[in-house]
Amino acid sequence: MADRREFRQPRFAPTQGACEILLVRHGESAPLIEGGSFPLVGGHADPPLHPDGRVQAVQVAKRLVSTGERIAAVYVTTLIRTHQTAAPLLAEIGLQATVEGDLREVFLGDWEGGLLRHKIADGDPIALQMFAEQRWDVIPNAEPATEFEARVRGGIERIAAAHPDQLVVAVVHGGVIGQVMKIATGGSGFAFNGADNASISHLVVTADRWIVRCFNDTSHLSPTFSSAPQPPT
Repeated sequence: MADRREFRQPRFAPTQGACEILLVRHGESAPLIEGGSFPLVGGHADPPLHPDGRVQAVQVAKRLVSTGERIAAVYVTTLIRTHQTAAPLLAEIGLQATVEGDLREVFLGDWEGGLLRHKIADGDPIALQMFAEQRWDVIPNAEPATEFEARVRGGIERIAAAHPDQLVVAVVHGGVIGQVMKIATGGSGFAFNGADNASISHLVVTADRWIVRCFNDTSHLSPTFSSAPQPPT
């Protein structure tokens, strides 16, 4: 009998020209103090990292360096918590961060400055409506869903176009990660919202599709930092 071909199950490998993006949610940011608000940058809340968030940033850096994979670039947004989260990794690998402004967090309109946290904690009717309809733009003057999707898509596509056949890190925000996963999978609403602080999600961008390889990996974090899903910012 002639030899028959074997058809094994191969490991996943990106196609030629694909870009692999490790989406890191920033570490835990500073708490909102009742009666106060966060400073704004471009209209967006801009709290720094909580001390625990700085520890998380170090743990992310150790995890990414330990893989031994060559990181071609590290992207951050216009907001300080992403810069502070990326800092330990940049120090380890000797790169400078590149800012991709279109991957900044969803704009929360009248609830910017940290007010979203307060409204959710108090069970505000609009917050309940937001979760029921699974969209940010029920908040007064918040960013329209179509505009948020378009800018996030544009930011990811620019990174991918700049780095064919390379691995990059993008330190971004919870709402942005949820939107990326929604685009990649065709999911609905908030299906992928709630990525933990300092979590890692793995996206592969090819010429014709986005492939999700991993979502919300927190295996590098201490058990102390296990927490319930959080709102963005």
